[in-house]
Amino acid sequence: MAAAALPWSFPPGGGATTFDLAVGARVDPRLDPRPWVAEVLALATNTGVVLALLCGSAAWFAWQRRWWETATVVLAPELAVAVNTWALKPWWGRPLHDYLAYPSGHTVHLVSVITALVLLLRSTRARAVIVALATAGWCAGAAGMIALDYHHATDIVGGAAAGISLTIALYWVSVWIRRTFGPRPR
Repeated sequence: MAAAALPWSFPPGGGATTFDLAVGARVDPRLDPRPWVAEVLALATNTGVVLALLCGSAAWFAWQRRWWETATVVLAPELAVAVNTWALKPWWGRPLHDYLAYPSGHTVHLVSVITALVLLLRSTRARAVIVALATAGWCAGAAGMIALDYHHATDIVGGAAAGISLTIALYWVSVWIRRTFGPRPR
């Protein structure tokens, strides 16, 4: 819902909102003199880092021979990224520099992997730790992306909302597929 509501706050042409300007004013002055810090912070949303997290999650479930979870933790985030790239970004059409920025694809990817992992884990303690660490990583990544002028704050918030909602929807699709076409208990 938030991912669909945020674009209504965008000014004509998709420029920065009042919220974006306020967040940017707090982030930019602190990181402008040290751009390498912003680069390090943005690493949390780097595709290589997120894919390593995805592969580690898949390996964890495969090691336990939980094949449905293995497939779901790989497919749900990747499908969420595809939907974001090919449907949501063109639909909203918010440009920044020479690309469509809303919702942030890097954020959708990171948040989708974390959401899938949290939905599939059985341990409440592990879920809590992963959510806490992921939230810290997401905040760091957001500060880095804003300081580097890759995204507005609303792009990142919208990316998180889209990542969570798309992954939950895809998770329930996978549950339906498993119940409908999976092995029957004897």
